[in-house]
Amino acid sequence: MPDQRQNLYDNDEFFAWYSRTRKARSGLNEVLEQPAIRALLPDLKGVCALDLGSGAGDFARWMMDQGASRVLGVEPSKNMLAAARAQPGPGIEYMELFVEELDLPDAQFDLVVSSLMFHYVEDLVPVIKKIHRWLRSGGTLVFSIEHPLTTAIQGKRRGWVEDDAGVKIGWLVDDYSTEGPRVSRWIVDGVVRYHRTVSTTLNMLTDSGFRIDRVAESHAPEEEEAMQPDLIEERQRPPFLFVRAIAE
Repeated sequence: MPDQRQNLYDNDEFFAWYSRTRKARSGLNEVLEQPAIRALLPDLKGVCALDLGSGAGDFARWMMDQGASRVLGVEPSKNMLAAARAQPGPGIEYMELFVEELDLPDAQFDLVVSSLMFHYVEDLVPVIKKIHRWLRSGGTLVFSIEHPLTTAIQGKRRGWVEDDAGVKIGWLVDDYSTEGPRVSRWIVDGVVRYHRTVSTTLNMLTDSGFRIDRVAESHAPEEEEAMQPDLIEERQRPPFLFVRAIAE
């Protein structure tokens, strides 16, 4: 089994693919995931935010542009941090760490965000409990993950079902209730995601002292679908799950 704590973006092949995709603004992250997760955020004016899996700093810079007072980005990839630090901004700091290693003072943040990172964490419960401590009372956690309907089939011969003409007509799910690692090829071999059911994901939040405030399963905006018709197929099954929870 590959190392449970992967650093995909320091793989040269993977990082080159990522750079091309982001430059072309053609990935699902750009046209679907980011608009949807940003729509769940509270008013950012004066907010002190923690960005887990901050990548190249795009989300952190956007939050500062919306009025945040401070953003701490946490990211294990040297390549991504170099890209982030090449575009510095006042009020933004970065730490090179996996979230599992992160230790911060209690009640420091108004907002914790995580974009498409939690499904790479093997033991997520301790991370959620730490996030609850780091948030002030009434603070907000907003995150996105690959939808459990998609992580359930990673590395297996399931997924899209096509008719005789090769047209995608549905999405076949198997082993949904069997949680744990899913190993597949995504640009490079040996990529590990950790599959959890929707109920497990939501219950770990409530068990850790959060109140679930909003859940979303978004598709691309119609204007993006008009420009990229391939995006219409994402309406057949949700690629991402979005959650907003309040620390009580």
